[in-house]
Amino acid sequence: MSNEGGRQISVGSAQESRTVKLLVACGILLAVVIAADPAAWSLRERVLLALVAVLSVMAGLLVRRDRLTDQRLAAERRQLSIAVNNIPQGLVLYDASARIIICNQPYLDMFGLSPDVAKPGCTMQRLIAHRKETGSFDGDVDAFCNAIIQTVSLGKATRQLTEAPGGRAIEIINRPLKSGGWVATIEDVTERRRADEKIAHLAHYDGLTDLPNRILFRERLEQSLKAIQPGEQLAVLYIDIDEFKSVNDALGHPIGDELLKGVAERLRGCLKETDVAARLGGDEFAVIQTAIKDRSETTQLVDEIHSAIRQPFDCMGHLITTDASIGIALAPVDGVDLDQLLKNADLALYGAKGDGRRTYRFFEIGMDHRARARRSLELELRQAISDGSLETYYQPVVNIEDDKISSCEALLRWRHPERGMISPAEFIPIAEDSGLINQLGLWVLNTACAEAASWPDHVRVAVNVSPVQFRSPSLALNVAAALAACGLAASRLELEITEAVLIRDDEAALDMLHQLRKLGVRIALDDFGTGYSSLSYLQRFPFDKIKIDRSFIKDIAGPGASSSIVQAVVNIAAASDMTTTAEGVETEQQRNLLYILGCTEMQGYLFSPAISAAEVRRLLLSHRGRAMSAA
Repeated sequence: MSNEGGRQISVGSAQESRTVKLLVACGILLAVVIAADPAAWSLRERVLLALVAVLSVMAGLLVRRDRLTDQRLAAERRQLSIAVNNIPQGLVLYDASARIIICNQPYLDMFGLSPDVAKPGCTMQRLIAHRKETGSFDGDVDAFCNAIIQTVSLGKATRQLTEAPGGRAIEIINRPLKSGGWVATIEDVTERRRADEKIAHLAHYDGLTDLPNRILFRERLEQSLKAIQPGEQLAVLYIDIDEFKSVNDALGHPIGDELLKGVAERLRGCLKETDVAARLGGDEFAVIQTAIKDRSETTQLVDEIHSAIRQPFDCMGHLITTDASIGIALAPVDGVDLDQLLKNADLALYGAKGDGRRTYRFFEIGMDHRARARRSLELELRQAISDGSLETYYQPVVNIEDDKISSCEALLRWRHPERGMISPAEFIPIAEDSGLINQLGLWVLNTACAEAASWPDHVRVAVNVSPVQFRSPSLALNVAAALAACGLAASRLELEITEAVLIRDDEAALDMLHQLRKLGVRIALDDFGTGYSSLSYLQRFPFDKIKIDRSFIKDIAGPGASSSIVQAVVNIAAASDMTTTAEGVETEQQRNLLYILGCTEMQGYLFSPAISAAEVRRLLLSHRGRAMSAA
């Protein structure tokens, strides 16, 4: 105890008085700093420092012995400690000599520090050295501390991103105070950083397949073009999944998404480490093949991709077989400008589609002209549908034994005002690519049924159904509506499908076949023998007719195995009570051999080519007249 001016002042009281003044001054100083330049502080930092300022002033005012009892003083100190230590961010307040004034518990927890070291009075060098001892700092202690002290002494803030134990990301911001010293706020930004990384990933990668998207693909291609070495080439492959829209329409988007993910995975398996696969959108993929010496390496890669994609995909219980059209452009021979190279790859893809899909094409000079011509033809086809320029021709199918007409196959024809008759082989692929095939198919179905209603009752009409049409859920409804509109008996309508209709998805295809069968229509399997699994479909669905592909009929009189194949098909059909029709019969020798082998019907130029509706009516009338006179 000491005596001053008649009053007794304890040493403890003098110490507490100094503490009061220090805390109050600290609080006022922080408040002045915030008010002097609020724009320099983030909202989080302003709130945090304001809270510390208020708490400091409150602490200073509340610790005075002449206003508070010892019991209340202890309670307020506990409350102050609780408040500071429950701030979500870490907080360290340094004085002008780089010593700790305040250090809260979250800071200690973030780095696993001891409160016996990180406490008021501890120097910054000792604090960082303690972090190095405990494994949360691996740099040079003195260099690190000197850099921060020098920066804040110049009135500049510092920001560091460091890693804490457990792989957590910690952001430390040091902001200088105008009266000296600085405040450090420490925040765990692990989740925010992960969210930022996820956003950045989504900006450059496809969300479904996790392949690079169009943006990243262009960046990678630009980098690869700059890295081409003398004597090397780079290939860009544009890949389009054939008939993907049909899968989506018939089976739904979840199945389509599974197919796309399966294609992406198989693409990855075909590439070397330096190559890049990307999904550009929809069913469009792309590949960058780097460091190739010869285009044969690209051809080999294309073969591997086709082989991989053609294997069946199990998509949520649906076994789907698909294929791909691929366009290829090479750098530098087809261009070194990024956009020109991509345009050429797209033109090559367009060429592959134009050649019937399921194939590939390298870019060639002149493809641009063909693409423009093809697009022009598509526009003209749309116009032809609307103005009635399309016609339906009919090719008779006759009984081999007596040459009587049993049915006629409806075939679409387009009479162009300038080019004359355009082959279906030229415009049907365009219709399939553009989605016009459904509209065309429905028109042929209605036209053919209406025409057949005027024929003799024993003559049926056959209508081809494309794979795209077959995947439409409304196909059976459209067939029923066409029959009802003209009054044609369902048994007089034959729907011809190819194996391509079936191999995309067995179960959905068989379900549609059963729907059609319930209507009473007949189902014929066209181009039989050209696929790899035709026999399995004969076991799973009772077709009414098998049409033997013309490729077997052409060589039936030769030394090859064609006649044996035809005989086997006839036997299989007879065992299941199915009719057999030979396509492309052109000679009497072929007819006689088919008769000997037991084939039921024939179709071809030997009897009649495809003829107009008026001509087929006259032909049927003449046949009926001959039949009546013979009777």
